[in-house]
Amino acid sequence: MAVNTTNKPVISGSLQCFPLRLHPGQDIQASLVEFTRSNNLPSAFILTCVGSVTKARLRMACGQEIRVFEGCREIVSIVGTISGGQGSHMHISLSDVNGDVIGGHVMGDLIVHTTAEVMIGHIEGVKFTRSIDEATGYDELCVEKP
Repeated sequence: MAVNTTNKPVISGSLQCFPLRLHPGQDIQASLVEFTRSNNLPSAFILTCVGSVTKARLRMACGQEIRVFEGCREIVSIVGTISGGQGSHMHISLSDVNGDVIGGHVMGDLIVHTTAEVMIGHIEGVKFTRSIDEATGYDELCVEKP
């Protein structure tokens, strides 16, 4: 039984998986948003991703500082939700040639170096939207039955 701390009904559905490969020069975030839009996937999320990037524009933790990282870095992890092709919320960890890892909130310009092998999950019968949460000031995830 699912435990729900919000006192709202738990919404669930069947899981679908969509494997895809992105190619050099593609923007990962924009490509995944477009993939969910063109395949009518209103409740998509990233299950896993491996590959490398040449550029990443990230917002640093709990702040407003945005930094751009250039040069080849390995994708250690990407997690996030994609709201029906309307937008996304993604975080990434990247390692450099020394194995040092940086991470943050993806702000676009996440450009594939050699490949990005991505597994997208989708929950049938569920719709993700985003709306401003007055407590946080950010567009936050809303889970609905369509």
